[in-house]
Amino acid sequence: MIRVTRDDFSVDEELRRIKKASVGGLVVFVGTVRDESEAGHVERMEIEAYPEMAERQLTLIRGEALAKFGVDNVLVVHRYGDLKVGDNIVLVAVSAGHREAAFDACRYVVDELKRRVPIWKREHTPSGARWVEVGRLDED
Repeated sequence: MIRVTRDDFSVDEELRRIKKASVGGLVVFVGTVRDESEAGHVERMEIEAYPEMAERQLTLIRGEALAKFGVDNVLVVHRYGDLKVGDNIVLVAVSAGHREAAFDACRYVVDELKRRVPIWKREHTPSGARWVEVGRLDED
């Protein structure tokens, strides 16, 4: 359940895809375009991606999380294109029988996504544009 797309997504609709009776918990991370960063005020963000390669890497990361944490399902939707403040960027949702595994798997997927997936962010501020450093784990 991996998708790299220009289109916005509904968190509720996506969660319906992985929710079922045997699931004891869903852990969800939604990353959005914020209006402030290290560079100051953010007006908008461009996200560039190599969708086919990004989907391959996300599929590998999903498989690793399923195997390592024994969770029921992992869903990732990541957007690219020109986004405005408040827009959804990424959704990582993990379903599992128990919360601890779901939390651990969700963090793992988010961290590995930031490290390995070919997606780049460019923030536009009043003083110009800047690329967000790749591989940083302290940026949401």
